Amino acid sequence: VGKSEMEIAPDLIYIKVNINEKDTKNKVPVTELEKSMVSALEKLGIDVSKDLLIKDISSNFKYYLLTKNDILLTKEYQILVRDGKIASQIFIELEKIGISNVSIDRLDHSKIEQFRREVKINAITAAKSKAESLAQAINQTIGRAIYIQELDNIANVNRASNSISIRGSSAIYGSNAPIDIDFEKIKIEFSILCRFELK
Repeated sequence: VGKSEMEIAPDLIYIKVNINEKDTKNKVPVTELEKSMVSALEKLGIDVSKDLLIKDISSNFKYYLLTKNDILLTKEYQILVRDGKIASQIFIELEKIGISNVSIDRLDHSKIEQFRREVKINAITAAKSKAESLAQAINQTIGRAIYIQELDNIANVNRASNSISIRGSSAIYGSNAPIDIDFEKIKIEFSILCRFELK
């Protein structure tokens, strides 16, 4: 069995934003909050046509039918950014306009499949090296591989918000200056079982 692992810093950061009229003091309409959010994102250099998506829209219409209270609308968005500093700026700017329900949804890397292939290759290379060493100990050599199988592997390519550490966290409370957010690296692991001929 050959094993290999790799840790990579994420370059795709997915931020989840929930806009809900009831979360604001004056029940600001979702459409107004949405416009303010788009404006704030554009000022930060976010391409909203590509990197801002609406994931879900819902309302309390059923509840309204029973209580006759106001219909409150909720929208869930996803913002894609590529570094921690921009992510922190988004948190700060959205807080300024009254949007506080913001969190890190998941982390990924744009070349994750390439890295997965590299780790698999390294794992099978390690298996061959181990087999050669063991065969040499009994004065034999290995021949061609006659069986290859991926074992239950761990490829943690989607990290949630509990994998975030913040550098200089006092900046959150002391000022509105952007801070650096350090994300836990994405860990890719593979184990490969190989059987070789013995000569």
